[in-house]
Amino acid sequence: MSIHENIAAIEKQLQHTHCQLIAVTKTKPVEMLKEAYDAGCKQFGENRVQEMQEKQPLLPSDIQWHLIGHLQTNKVKYIAPFVALIHSVDSLKLLEEIDKQAAKNNRTINCLLQLFIAQEETKFGLSFEEAEELISSGSIESLKHTQIVGLMGMATFTEDQNQIRQEFRSLKQFFEKLKNTSLPANVRMQELSMGMSGDYEIAIEEGSTLIRVGSAIFGSR
Repeated sequence: MSIHENIAAIEKQLQHTHCQLIAVTKTKPVEMLKEAYDAGCKQFGENRVQEMQEKQPLLPSDIQWHLIGHLQTNKVKYIAPFVALIHSVDSLKLLEEIDKQAAKNNRTINCLLQLFIAQEETKFGLSFEEAEELISSGSIESLKHTQIVGLMGMATFTEDQNQIRQEFRSLKQFFEKLKNTSLPANVRMQELSMGMSGDYEIAIEEGSTLIRVGSAIFGSR
């Protein structure tokens, strides 16, 4: 199937849900991104800052760029002028740097807190306790150029669908718990980014609002 057909098939699955598609474009050439754009995709997700920085000026200006991979503080300045949403915030230090660079660019940058929900050591993220501490610490309120708009999580890479479902469900429950808590002015629980090519259908069922899909659109590398 073509990129166009793949996107149409996924978008059909998203009808009657509150979920949006982010096309994960890492390692893909600009020509493929243009195809996805022509098929109606306007939200692209990149793992690496350098790749996003190189592609952004070559593509239409109405694309929303999502940084979905691990972000180092020294790289924030390169994407601060244009990034729409950073999914992978896992420390106060990183948030403070994003705030600093957003201020320099006279804009507010939306972020998601990345939560560690998988049974794999290789994944990044805050524990539920660390996230609650960060939100209630008072440190976030002083950041005038960042908005935390939700949470992101990656399930364990496993064939066990029950485990994946349980991990997504635990994140959704935590999301709802925070939603019903008194939060700082610049924190709101609006987006829940979970689900990738192998497990996005479960993620949709468990309440994801953003799925990050690469190989199911572009084919395997």
